[in-house]
Amino acid sequence: MIITIGGLPGTGTTTIAKLISEKYNLDHVCAGFIFRDMAKENNMSLKDFSEYAEANDKVDYEIDRRQIECAKKGSIVLEGRLAGWMLEKNNIKADLSIWLKADPMVRCKRISLRENEGIEKAMEEMILRENSEKKRYNEIYDINIDDLSIYDIIIESSKWDINGVFKLIDFAIGNKIQ
Repeated sequence: MIITIGGLPGTGTTTIAKLISEKYNLDHVCAGFIFRDMAKENNMSLKDFSEYAEANDKVDYEIDRRQIECAKKGSIVLEGRLAGWMLEKNNIKADLSIWLKADPMVRCKRISLRENEGIEKAMEEMILRENSEKKRYNEIYDINIDDLSIYDIIIESSKWDINGVFKLIDFAIGNKIQ
């Protein structure tokens, strides 16, 4: 089984991907973790590495390469804003593609708590990161991240708690594999 889960920062993709991975005994590969690891490898902050990535498309290609290699093995939850798109472009069929969305202020508050930083700083960094990613995805891949047409399920994650979001997805997976 191959499941992709995407969403902007603070929508709950990592938490949901972990829950799916645990329940269905799937590997969990996260593009965001790969990106963060690469920032650390280069001794850069996320903000600086995002700027670096804008000028060096090799960063995105390396993230993609790692994700595609994992997806080819199957039995995976592939988490990342472009996870669904990467499989589409590489002719790998996901069993289920999910996009989580949430109001920007809800996302900002979640990020603020997760990163242990003030709301204003979290909002500023969230906006910078999203603008950087949107620009890179459009320039490198000709992908409009706002185009959600490739997803099987789109969930407004601020409408339910994490258990409610998981129950919706679990129901969909259960119906898919029957």
